[in-house]
Amino acid sequence: MTTLNHHRVGRGEPLVLVHGVGSRWQVWEPIIDALAEHFDVIAVDLPGFGESAPLPRTTVDTLTDALADFLADEGIDRPHLAGNSMGGGIALNLGARGLARSVTAFSPIFFWDTPGRIWCQQSLGQSKRLGRILGPTMPKVLGTALGRTLFLGLVFGKPWAVGSGIALDTAHGAVDSLGFSPALDSFTDAGLHDPGALAELPVTIAWGNRDILLTYATQSRRARKVLPRARHITLEGSGHTPFYDDPDACARVLLDLLPTQPGDHGGGRP
Repeated sequence: MTTLNHHRVGRGEPLVLVHGVGSRWQVWEPIIDALAEHFDVIAVDLPGFGESAPLPRTTVDTLTDALADFLADEGIDRPHLAGNSMGGGIALNLGARGLARSVTAFSPIFFWDTPGRIWCQQSLGQSKRLGRILGPTMPKVLGTALGRTLFLGLVFGKPWAVGSGIALDTAHGAVDSLGFSPALDSFTDAGLHDPGALAELPVTIAWGNRDILLTYATQSRRARKVLPRARHITLEGSGHTPFYDDPDACARVLLDLLPTQPGDHGGGRP
């Protein structure tokens, strides 16, 4: 049986939230309450991240398999899936397997070229190394707007506006997670396995126009070519992990697309 630490709240159709590399379920906190008004929200810690035990071998594909096993073990049948970054790629591949009612991916992996993928791996790897070097001084560094901007500009569009506690938790998510380095290394061979299988599934790709990790200008354009039938949305003023930059817009991406409970008057299908 696959056990993953997770946070579950709300009522309605299941909506599973999947974080990115070096992150944890709490990255979704700015929008969970809004989503829980319409959905049974399950925000997971992938193996080797947050409070979930690591796998014997961590790759994007083994993490995808582990999440599929967790859903089966929990009896969560074809949930709506939403993922960020690596989690977006995982959600897309699970959708291609027929395991989702819909998929929403925020700045997902897989739409890079080789230089873009190397930039992502090297910049995140350097960030983790810097975090280890800073060690006990990290709270002081991230306690300033300048420190947050310099250290977290890769993931947030407005890092200076993020609280110091959130900034510190974000940094520790990368520095402390056992799954970070092997998952990041596996990006070299990771890919979208069957994009054609997503053609008949409701798919949304949302990208912050301040994303400099998986660069918005090039990778969102490539996503439009690979998934022409998906709904593509630009999140103005948001970065790679947009939930703190513009939580209202991020929540609307999901609430406007996904089915709501009977009697609700939000967007989406009845």
